[in-house]
Amino acid sequence: MIVPLFDKNKILFTTPINPLLRLSIVIPVKNEADCIQDTLDAIRNQCNPSGNKIDHNIFEVLVLANNCTDQTFEICEAYQIAYPEFSLHVVPITLEGETAHIGTARRLLMDNAYQRLMQVAGDRGIIVSTDGDSQADPTWIYHILAEMDNGVDVVGGRILPRDTPLQSKLHHLRDVTYRLFTSRLESLLDPCAANPWPRHFQCYGPSLAVTCEIYDRSGRLPAIPYLEDEEFRKRLKRIDAKIRHSPNVKIYTSSRLNGRVEFGFSVQLKQWQDMSTKGEQQLVESLDTLIFKLNVKNSLRKLWASSTSCPVLQAELKSMAKALAIDFQTLTTALHDNQYFESFWEQIEDHLLSTSHAKIIMEPVSKVISSVRQYFSKSFAKPVPSTITANKPAGMQSIAI
Repeated sequence: MIVPLFDKNKILFTTPINPLLRLSIVIPVKNEADCIQDTLDAIRNQCNPSGNKIDHNIFEVLVLANNCTDQTFEICEAYQIAYPEFSLHVVPITLEGETAHIGTARRLLMDNAYQRLMQVAGDRGIIVSTDGDSQADPTWIYHILAEMDNGVDVVGGRILPRDTPLQSKLHHLRDVTYRLFTSRLESLLDPCAANPWPRHFQCYGPSLAVTCEIYDRSGRLPAIPYLEDEEFRKRLKRIDAKIRHSPNVKIYTSSRLNGRVEFGFSVQLKQWQDMSTKGEQQLVESLDTLIFKLNVKNSLRKLWASSTSCPVLQAELKSMAKALAIDFQTLTTALHDNQYFESFWEQIEDHLLSTSHAKIIMEPVSKVISSVRQYFSKSFAKPVPSTITANKPAGMQSIAI
């Protein structure tokens, strides 16, 4: 099948839909012959924590073999024959011109999953994105369902790379530690009922689950050449989607340096290798910057949820405008004009960065990690461990994060 132009209404999968369907798992693949069988095995063998298999009637897998020049499609076809009880649907496709990229492939898949789920599961049907070089933890589906049953709109899974290149490993560990510490700090200073601690910080293509309702309301995944999942995450944030970063939802992905997109994890690994060679460190927001931003965000959140016409709240808003170095009327207008708080906060963050606000200080990541550890120690808060050994599937090496 050739799709010369992007068409969000294009129906690619015409196979019957199981009336019990709750989840549709989408996998865009391009030349993944070496990995796709392991990916499918991990999904087919999903179970609950007691080891009982997940009912195959409640989930399906949609694979879009796009622009493949290897045996990916044929391997998937053979897999269908070998496991007829496994609801696997695969379509080969040739994307042409400016549409030949991961954003188009993932968008087509998610739109098709949406169409299928809406016929049987409705708004609470669950679209789950993953990749052809990733293997789900055995209880991946079980924990996605458990989190969704708590009423959230989005579940981001913990993405654990295998065999990170040696020259990239230290930078990767520091990056993960910093982001986990930041998430912990956020849970203390600007807590979210839908996303309590423990939690992580990831919400990306290899493990991203969304309800049909929030997928459509957000404007759907953008069909852009790379970082389509990051832009989609921003769209979800902008409408105050209830996002759960569940530590129980885990997936293991490759650490290959030759990626399939212009910018992604493979490019980040190469950048970290270059930093190792040059003896450089990643610069991140300092502890003081993080505390300042989170305290401001929490205060603004309370003001946004209140009637700001009362004199006391007006005075507090003026104080916030001064702290942010922003015109009072501009802040007031932005507060009232935004339907969603996170959309409003995005504007505030952009202002802080664009004006080089005095409170925005960048420091080497190792220094900030040390500062945050000391902060947690003095606050009597339990720090996040700097390394965690993830539970590993059989035959897989331990992964330090």
